[in-house]
Amino acid sequence: MKFLNVDGLGEVSRIGLGTWQFGSREWGYGDSYASGAAGDIVKRARELGVTLFDTAEVYGLGKSERILGEALGDERADVVLASKVFPVAPFPAVVKQRAQASAKRLGVDRIPLYQIHQPNPVVPDSVIMPGMRDLLDSGRIGAAGVSNYSLERWRKADAALGRPVISNQVEFSLARPRALDDLVPFAEQQKRIVIAYSPLAQGLLGGKYGVHNRPGGVRAANPLFGTENLRRIEPLLNVLRDVATTVGAKPAQVALAWLLTLPGVVAIPGASSVEQLEFNVAAADIELTPEAQASLTAAARAFRPVSAVQTLVGKVREKIGR
Repeated sequence: MKFLNVDGLGEVSRIGLGTWQFGSREWGYGDSYASGAAGDIVKRARELGVTLFDTAEVYGLGKSERILGEALGDERADVVLASKVFPVAPFPAVVKQRAQASAKRLGVDRIPLYQIHQPNPVVPDSVIMPGMRDLLDSGRIGAAGVSNYSLERWRKADAALGRPVISNQVEFSLARPRALDDLVPFAEQQKRIVIAYSPLAQGLLGGKYGVHNRPGGVRAANPLFGTENLRRIEPLLNVLRDVATTVGAKPAQVALAWLLTLPGVVAIPGASSVEQLEFNVAAADIELTPEAQASLTAAARAFRPVSAVQTLVGKVREKIGR
């Protein structure tokens, strides 16, 4: 495993574990997964050196936090637990109360990393961040983070907090490489971290899906799996396959390894089984040459997906045969 040493957090594993699926019906894993496989996955993650575990109060309406806390048991104090507050009425008293509720579900007195889940379009960070500052000052959280923030809003959150907002969790992968433009350079310069969620683009970068093999469930609503985008991404997948063959790995592992070549970036893929967790963690040991990294970056930047609206129009046309 590879690690980053982050102010306020200590050693953060470059591959973490995202736990949206713990207790969340939308992923279809059910109660048996939450009570069985989830615990096995967390235990194995710790054995493999994973220290970053990400959850949120909205995942399964608190179930993810409870399941994760129970699965970690006595090791809760030895890891970087990261949770998130969904910013509905995010006034200081509310933020502090919600942090306390999350900590109780996780079974801890202190949450190492507490994040604002989304930028509130109406309430500015000058209103939100005083609550986070109080949590920091009281020792109830170890560091403050944000999620889905633009660089401009990340800077505003910094100013409102009066100290560094240590992390920004964003959708980031070879299929969604926008963070390369500004967030990654900012994180490198300011000694922050970018936490990449959906680092495999919900499985798209594994090369399994195509025009004639589309996924169901939650993934079916993702515009990346629309017909036109499945056509457009094939050149990127071909580069992934070529690099994977060269290094003796799978395309999905190379996609994760590419993220780890970037300064200040950690990835939090989910895992439906112990085997998938082990597969993901193994990506931390893959070394990509500068040439391979450059070819992947170029292919990622060349991928131009159509929007959700364009995808919807395409689906309608397919149905009516035009």
